[in-house]
Amino acid sequence: MFKKKPNIKPLSPLRSSDRRKLADQIIEDFTLHVPTQPNNGDNGAPPDGHNPSTAGLSVLRNSLLPENALSARFTTTAGPDQKLISGTVFVGSHPGQEQRILWVKEDQRIYPTVYTLWNNPDLLPLLHTPSVVMQKLKGGADLMIPGLAFGPPFPAAATKGSIVAVAQIENPTVPLFVGICEVEVAKLSVVQGEKGRAVRGLHWEADELWAWSSTGKPGSNPPERIEGWAKHHDVVDGLDKNLEQLTTQEDEDGVGGGVSLKAPGNHSSSPQGHNEFVEGEDVGLFERVDEDDRELSTKGIDARAKPPTRNDRLISLEIDSAFRRAFLYGLHHHSTSNKNEANYGLSFPLSSSFVMSNLVLPFLPTFTASQTNSLQIKKTSWKNAKKFIKSLDKERLIRTKERNGGEVVVLDADFQASALRDFVPYKLPKKEQDRGDGLGAPAQNSSTGASDDQSVGQRLKRVNLYRPKEKLSPIFSAAKMSAKSVYLAPEIRSITTAYIESESLISSTNKSLIKLDPILANAVFDSGSKLDQEVIAKGTVPRDTLFERVVSSCSPFWAILRDAETKHDAKPKAGKAPQIQILLETRSGNKTVTKLSGLEAYQINPQPLAEELQKACASSTSVNQLVGSSPKNPVMEIMVQGPQTQAVVKALEKRGVQRQWIDVVDKTKGKKR
Repeated sequence: MFKKKPNIKPLSPLRSSDRRKLADQIIEDFTLHVPTQPNNGDNGAPPDGHNPSTAGLSVLRNSLLPENALSARFTTTAGPDQKLISGTVFVGSHPGQEQRILWVKEDQRIYPTVYTLWNNPDLLPLLHTPSVVMQKLKGGADLMIPGLAFGPPFPAAATKGSIVAVAQIENPTVPLFVGICEVEVAKLSVVQGEKGRAVRGLHWEADELWAWSSTGKPGSNPPERIEGWAKHHDVVDGLDKNLEQLTTQEDEDGVGGGVSLKAPGNHSSSPQGHNEFVEGEDVGLFERVDEDDRELSTKGIDARAKPPTRNDRLISLEIDSAFRRAFLYGLHHHSTSNKNEANYGLSFPLSSSFVMSNLVLPFLPTFTASQTNSLQIKKTSWKNAKKFIKSLDKERLIRTKERNGGEVVVLDADFQASALRDFVPYKLPKKEQDRGDGLGAPAQNSSTGASDDQSVGQRLKRVNLYRPKEKLSPIFSAAKMSAKSVYLAPEIRSITTAYIESESLISSTNKSLIKLDPILANAVFDSGSKLDQEVIAKGTVPRDTLFERVVSSCSPFWAILRDAETKHDAKPKAGKAPQIQILLETRSGNKTVTKLSGLEAYQINPQPLAEELQKACASSTSVNQLVGSSPKNPVMEIMVQGPQTQAVVKALEKRGVQRQWIDVVDKTKGKKR
């Protein structure tokens, strides 16, 4: 269905309530199992009085549809009659991965993409086919009944009208194709010699849906193996010999474009494993320092340790200590990873939401769903973030102030406090370690993650270059310089000086005046203006004026040099150097948004910058193609909720952009009357 590139409208953030509602619909439609935590209460009820499936449901929702999900309408055409198809795509990124299309909704039915299948094992019934057939499927063909492998029997859920995944038998644990069963595949007793279409194709690895990216990067390669998809699957011995006898045939029932297969025998079926969405480590949360000491330590945590017998339930004092230590970890991380930056990379004053989302929550030791459920600010003795931050002020770890409306902001932090100097880092969950980017938990070998931003810390230099027009070629030829190259303004001055000296054009009475010869007169002063006529009639021109006119007579070019690059390393582009645009405008009545575009020329990846702005501004962000930009050379636009000009400028300066290269347009101010 997506062999042709779809037309996708601009993306918009998905509201939390809509995301949860959609995720619950997916769980119901696909009959997914919600993981739960075991209960240790005497009567079988949760000891803390909470539903044990709440944390598991949240984990499952995030696995199916991450919290950063976006949505957009799309249109495309499919089939021999080019039928118009429209629907909605849902975009998101799993930790350490690029932003991709995860779900497609069309005609009131929602389908997963291969990116969702690679992160959610056993989401769909899994069928298999040889690689030679898979190549045909990727060309837009449908899977014919004789092309089915590893059966019968086939998965019981592969019924007519159900959505199924297809993998190739050479790599049976990685689905590459998504389609709809056209027959009761589960009831097939034989496939050889049968006719008809088994699975109608919807989407596959390497189609235009797979290739879509908000950053313009190509589609992600499939993983080598996914354990959860076929835990009980064994590859049949002698498979290579059977593959040599496989042949393809076209459907004889008039169904065009299908692929079928004949093989000498059938393979054994692969039973479907139960649904597993998250594989974590059973880790003990705390280690007591002393029987009488209520202060907790996590030094020396063993990642393979079993959960405590009380099911990780924490008393209020332990939760308070976890939040306090998480804040110390946040300051410690900034002080060690941003040593050369002012205030260790923190831009004071800090809002309470920024403190919680960037200095506390990423550093909580939430190894299990039960611990995640326990470590919440409402379960502390403070009950809310405002009182928690004020308690840190009482310890003299930070200095706070209340603004109008009762909002608490952090004005400064004491990085020399004894509690911070004596702090010892502890083990964090892998999901937090992989997400580190200077604002959250420390990164552990995250060079391949989506948050890896090569532009941070780069040194940029914007240079204006000039290429002489044909009428100036005699001047450059006299200096033995090519008229087809580009030059800096000082270089053109030197070339012009060499020509003047070679032709003895310096006035004998005034060294600052240059005598005009026919070449200079025709090449530089031929506009026919009154001033040019006066200069030609006089026969001389000031030296500086001549240099300016020679430069202005050249064609302008520009280049942006990164770090140690020179103009010889760059490929100059015609015209004037572009400016980065920051646009403030009002949407939905009185809501202000900040839009940022023109980053590509400055070698800045929009997606990591958007993620940084989301954390720095404690606001939602999105990345879309700028309306009106060319599809061949798309210009991406970042949209941030709220007036965030200062935060955007500061983030750009971290990437080597100078303020004079930025244009700010504020459309939120009313017109003067």
